[in-house]
Amino acid sequence: MQRRVVVTGMGAITAIGNNVKDFWEGLLEGRNGVDNIEGFDVSLHSTKFGAQVKDFSVEGILDHRETRRMDKYTQYAMVASEEAIRNSGLDLEKIDVNRAGVIVGSGIGGLLSFETEHEKFRKGGPRRVSPYFVPQMIADIAAGQISIRYGLKGPNYSVVSACATANHAIGDAARLIKYGDADVMVTGGSEAPITPMGLAGFCSMKALSTRNDDPKHASRPFDLNRDGFVIGEGAGIVVLEELEHAKKRGATIYAEVAGVGFTGDAHHVTAPAPGGEGAVRAMRRCVEDAGLNLEDVDYINAHGTSTPFNDKNESAAIKTVFGEHAYKLNVSSTKSMVGHLLGAAGGVEMIACALAVKNNVIPPTINYETKDPECDLNITPNEAQERTVNAAVSNTFGFGGHNACLSIRKYE
Repeated sequence: MQRRVVVTGMGAITAIGNNVKDFWEGLLEGRNGVDNIEGFDVSLHSTKFGAQVKDFSVEGILDHRETRRMDKYTQYAMVASEEAIRNSGLDLEKIDVNRAGVIVGSGIGGLLSFETEHEKFRKGGPRRVSPYFVPQMIADIAAGQISIRYGLKGPNYSVVSACATANHAIGDAARLIKYGDADVMVTGGSEAPITPMGLAGFCSMKALSTRNDDPKHASRPFDLNRDGFVIGEGAGIVVLEELEHAKKRGATIYAEVAGVGFTGDAHHVTAPAPGGEGAVRAMRRCVEDAGLNLEDVDYINAHGTSTPFNDKNESAAIKTVFGEHAYKLNVSSTKSMVGHLLGAAGGVEMIACALAVKNNVIPPTINYETKDPECDLNITPNEAQERTVNAAVSNTFGFGGHNACLSIRKYE
C-alpha cells in the first residue's frame, strides 16, 4: 500500500503577515504588501519598491549571538520553521528523529551577507572578513540550522532551482516520505533578496515593474498593463507527515500532498518555453501522479509573476492541459499581494493552496483592471471567492527552465 503524505504544520513570513494566520487573512482581504523600499538608498535604482517583510522579530526563537551569525534568509526560515513545528503539535521527544528530516531551499541564499562582507574586504582586506561569512552565505545553511536546532537527523539538504526552489523541496520531501525514507519532513523555501545588489541585478535584467509612481498597483498578474514582477522576501515552511504517523498522534491535517510534476524547458536561461510547453508537461505529470482527473482540479495557484511573457505562456499552458475545464476552475496569483519571493514563492503558495482546500475559498488576484485577451481565464479578480476546493495545483517556474508543480487535495 502506498504511503500517503499530509500537511500537519505551516509557518510563514511575508510582506502581509509574519505568521500563517495574518498571511491567510491578508490574502482573503486582498491586503497589499508592496511599498517603497526602506533600509538602503534606492535613488539610482530604476525600481524603488518591493514587498518587504515588516516588523520582523526573532525574539524568543533566536538569541543575539545566533542572529549575528545568520543571514536574514536563514532567520526567516528559522522563525517560519518554529511556527510550523509548533503548529504541527509534534513532540520531538516522542518521534524517531532519525526519520525526521529537513529540505529547505533558497534561490539565492545569503546575498546580504555576501554584500556586507565584500564591503569589509574592499575597505580593510581579507582579514576583515568574518569567519562566519561562508556558513552565513551558502544556500543550504537554513536547512542545516533547522536540523541542528530541532535535532532532526533524517534526510537533510537544500534545493536550488531559482523560483521553483520551494516546490522542488516540498516535492522531494513528499517523495522521501512516500517511498519510506522518512516519516516527517520540515520543508519549503526562504529568501531575502531585497539588497542593493539583488535589486540592481533584477533592474538590469529589466524584469521588475518600474511603476515607481504607483507601487501599490505594480504587481498585477494577468492584467493587460502588467510591466514586470515585484520583488518580495520571506519564507514558507510546512511540516509534511506520513498519514498513519499523523493519525496515530492525533494531528490536525490541513490537506494531502497528492502529486508532483518536475520538468525542464531546455529552452532559454530566463524566458519560458513558447506556449509554456515545459509547464504543460509539469502540470500533466503532477495531476497524473496524484491520480486525479483534470476535472477534479478546482484551483490553480499560478506562478503569475506579472511579467508579460510568464502570464501569457502560463495561461496558454493551463488551457492546453485543462481544455474547456480551464475556464471552469479558478486561477489566482497571490504574488499580487506578497510580491515574488523567488525561491520561497512555492512555500507560501503551498500554504495558500492547503488553506484554500481546507477552507473552500480562493484568494484573489488583486490589481486586476484590464483584461488581456491572451490571459482570458477566471483569474479570481480582486475579491476572494467561496467555492468547494477538492484539489488544487501550485505552479512554480524558475530561471534555467525549471518547472515544479504540486497537487494538493482535500484530506479524506
